[in-house]
Amino acid sequence: MAAALYPGSFDPVHNGHLAVIRHVAALFDRVVVGVGHNPEKPSGLFTPTERVEMIRAEVADMGGNVAVELFSGLVTSAATAFGADCLVKGLRGGSDLDAEMQQAHMNATTAGVPTIFIPATGPSALVASTYVRQIAAMGGDVSDVVPASVHTALTTRFSDG
Repeated sequence: MAAALYPGSFDPVHNGHLAVIRHVAALFDRVVVGVGHNPEKPSGLFTPTERVEMIRAEVADMGGNVAVELFSGLVTSAATAFGADCLVKGLRGGSDLDAEMQQAHMNATTAGVPTIFIPATGPSALVASTYVRQIAAMGGDVSDVVPASVHTALTTRFSDG
């Protein structure tokens, strides 16, 4: 049974992430979406637990082969702990490929964990969580690039100050 780990911060999860998850879920018997958390750094806009809950709500209709888990530490250690055969990374463009290739090389060299790249496609192919946060923080409309529940959470977070 082939399993993959799709790691990231997902702060917040957006439609580009969900497109990658759908694609990977069709290719693997089991997919773990790993929400990475470094306890020595601030948690970000949403807490790690909030991010896990948001993603779980969005993948609930994708079938039983997608799980969402929180992890800290090395992504390769998380892959081993979750029983993943490989890592999956989404690529928006050439700059992503450059950075991800270096990480993939180190993960394969130091821990023997291969990485599979999934090219971003569709209308949310170039979305980045950083821009989603910035635009939402300034009152912009990100409803076309995030699920409705995430849009609501962003609106609530920024209206609360």
